[in-house]
Amino acid sequence: MIETNQLKRGVCIVHKDAPMIVVDVSFSSPTARGASMIAKTKLRNLLTGQLINESFRSGEKWPEADLEQRPCSFLYTDGTRWHFMDQQSYEQFDLGPDDLGENVGYLKDGLEGLRAMYVQGTLANVALPTVVELAVTETIPAIKGATAAAQLKDAKLETGLEIQVPSYIVTGEVVRVDTRDGRFIERAKG
Repeated sequence: MIETNQLKRGVCIVHKDAPMIVVDVSFSSPTARGASMIAKTKLRNLLTGQLINESFRSGEKWPEADLEQRPCSFLYTDGTRWHFMDQQSYEQFDLGPDDLGENVGYLKDGLEGLRAMYVQGTLANVALPTVVELAVTETIPAIKGATAAAQLKDAKLETGLEIQVPSYIVTGEVVRVDTRDGRFIERAKG
């Protein structure tokens, strides 16, 4: 069973008799004394693709969705569809922007470490690896004399994703990004 405090992007639960994946979640605590934490979620029905917004109180529980997961890799995008390959059967499949949602910003040609998620034998979605490496294509120049305190600036990555990076990152560098929250982790090694 999955409890409210375990909800995070990518977790699959059974809600309203349907398998759902958590697309986004935020937690808040009401100011009233004795009030419990509330999780505001955006869920995608893995069978229909429908997005729903739900709020849950702490202590609620759901069964984990029965999914089959297979390793896959991202091949390429033709601008309207994103093409993948199942690494066990070598079958190719594609998904649209409605299926992938915000995940398209983390997909670059040749990306491996993904998992194709199947519900009742039907492809439902693709789960990203926790960390991806992407090149910075656009950012303001490094700030000279930057202090030890973290100063962040906007950066555009090779997939079009925009994130906040430390002031010392320059255009052309490869950075590691957490796919769960779009947060800069570190410069890529090598």
